[in-house]
Amino acid sequence: MEGRVAELDPSRRPDRVDWWRGAVIYQIYPRSFQDSNGDGIGDLAGITSRLDYVADLGVDAIWISPFFRSPMKDFGYDVADYRAVDPMFGTLDDFDALLARAHQLGLRVVIDQVFSHTSDQHDWFQESRQSRDNTKSDWYVWADPRPDGTPPNNWQSVFGGPAWSWEPRRGQYYLHNFLPAQPDLSFHCDAMVEGLLGEAAFWLERGIDGFRLDTANFFFHDRALRDNPPAEDVGERIGQVPVPYPYMFQRHLYDKSRPENLTFFKRLRRLTERFPGTMLLGEISDDDSLKLAASYARGRDALHMCYTFETLVATYSAAHIRHCAEELETHLGDGWYCWAFSNHDVVRTASRWRRGPVSDAQAKMLLALLVSLRGSVCLYQGEELGLPEAEVPYEKMQDPFGISLYPQFAGRDGCRTPIPWDDSQANAGFSEVTPWLSVATEHLAKAVAGQDSDPESVLSTCRQLLRWRKGLRPLVSGSIRFLPAPPAVLAFERWGGDEGVLCVFNLEGQQVEMTKSSLPACVAAEGHGLPWQQTADRIILPPFGGYFGSLTETKSGSEHG
Repeated sequence: MEGRVAELDPSRRPDRVDWWRGAVIYQIYPRSFQDSNGDGIGDLAGITSRLDYVADLGVDAIWISPFFRSPMKDFGYDVADYRAVDPMFGTLDDFDALLARAHQLGLRVVIDQVFSHTSDQHDWFQESRQSRDNTKSDWYVWADPRPDGTPPNNWQSVFGGPAWSWEPRRGQYYLHNFLPAQPDLSFHCDAMVEGLLGEAAFWLERGIDGFRLDTANFFFHDRALRDNPPAEDVGERIGQVPVPYPYMFQRHLYDKSRPENLTFFKRLRRLTERFPGTMLLGEISDDDSLKLAASYARGRDALHMCYTFETLVATYSAAHIRHCAEELETHLGDGWYCWAFSNHDVVRTASRWRRGPVSDAQAKMLLALLVSLRGSVCLYQGEELGLPEAEVPYEKMQDPFGISLYPQFAGRDGCRTPIPWDDSQANAGFSEVTPWLSVATEHLAKAVAGQDSDPESVLSTCRQLLRWRKGLRPLVSGSIRFLPAPPAVLAFERWGGDEGVLCVFNLEGQQVEMTKSSLPACVAAEGHGLPWQQTADRIILPPFGGYFGSLTETKSGSEHG
C-alpha cells in the first residue's frame, strides 16, 4: 500500500501510547489558517510555516479539518477521494512535510475523517448510483419509494428538508443526513466497511497519530427504515435556537445513534492498535449526548474519547458545566472525555458566552476552566487570542447552512474567518490577496503580533496556562470532585496520587467573595495568570477571576478516585 510505514520508525511515534489522555489538541481549519501560495485560501504548506507558533502555545497535538479532494459543497466535509489532498490545499508531499515538521516539534497530528458520508462526486457513489446490480450498489443507503412515490420515511436532513433525494437511474431514493451532495454510506454493507478501513489504514501507515471522527454517531441507520417519532419537547428545543427547522421536530431514534455503531468502532479500534500511540476521537451530537459519548468511550473495544455539543451551545453557567462534568463522571467508568468550548461549527465562545462586551478577562478565565476540567481539550484556532464571532454580510456568506436559514441564522462563517497574524500587513498576514472570507475588522486589534509581546494578553495567558498545567499531574490526568459554591462560581478539586489542586472560577461579571473556611485548606498557587486577591479569611475573585491552590490535606475516601 502507498505511504510511509511510520510504525517502524521510533522517532516518529509518540513516547506514550496514551499521550491523548489529558492532551491539549489545537484544531486547525486549513482554509483560514495561513495561505502560502497567494490564492486567498489557507493550505498545508501554510500550516507548516506556522507550526512553531502552535508548538510555542504548549499544546500536545494538532487536529486538521478535512483537506481531502472535494467539490467543497460543505468545505471539505464532502470527500471525493479519501487518499488525495485537494489541490487547493497542496499535495501529499506537502502533508508529509507538515507531518515531519510537527513530529520534529513534538506535536502529534490528528486528521479529520468523514466516514458517515462521501461527496456525490466520489467514485464509489458514481458507480453505486448507476444501477442496482453493480459492485458498489449496496455501498450507500438506497430505498424504494412509498406506493405514492414519496420518500421511504419521514427522516429529515440536519441542513433542512427531507433526508432523501431521488436517483432516476436506479429508480430509488438515497439517504443524506446532511446536504443532498453528501450521500450516506451504508455500514450494513461489509464490503463498504472494509473499503473504508483501507482508507483509514492509508493515513495510519503514513504516520498520523489519530483520527477525529466526524458525526461519529451517524454511521449506522435502522435497516427497517422506521419513521422517527415526533419530539415531545419540541417547544423547548425551539426556544434554544435562533430559528426552528424540521430536524428539530423529531426524536432521532432510527437515523442515528444506532447500537450497531459500536461494532464499527471495535473494528476501527483494532486497526489503530496495529499502530501504537494512535487514537480515535469521536464527535457526538444527540438528544442525550453525554450519556451516549460515555458509552462510546468505555473499554478497549470503543473510541479512545469523545466530545459533544453540550458545551458548544448557548447555555452558559456554572451549574450547566458542573452538570455536564458530573453526568460524564456517572457514566464514563474507565472511559475518557474531551472538552471543547469552541470549534468550526459554532459561534465563537467570546461572543456566545459573553457577559456584556467581549472581555479578555472572560476569555482568559474560560481558557483556564477548559484546561482544568477532567479530560482532554480541543482548543480551536483563535480561541487563544480571545477572538469574537466575526460579522459576515449576506453577500459574502459561504456556508450553505447559513445561506439556507438566513436571516434568522447567519451560519458558521463567523467562526471561520482567517486568523489575524499581523495587523500591519495586508489581510493581517493571512494572504497577499483577498481571502475566501475577509479578515474580520474586529479581529485586527487581537492579532498575534500585537498580543505576542504583551504579557497581559489572552495569548500570553494561554501560553502561561498551558505550560503551568503540564507540570501538574492532577490537572492533566487526575480525578475530579465538585465543591459547594455560590451560583456564579465553579469550584472543584483535582487529585493525582497524593497531589491535589483546588480550582475556583468566577464565571460572571461581578466580584465574588468566598470565606477560606468554605474551601479546603490549601496554599495559593502562582503562575497561572488569573487574577484573585485574599484577606486573612477570604478569597476575592474579581469578575471572571480564578483561584488555584495546592491542597495540603491528605485526600480521604474514594471521592477523589
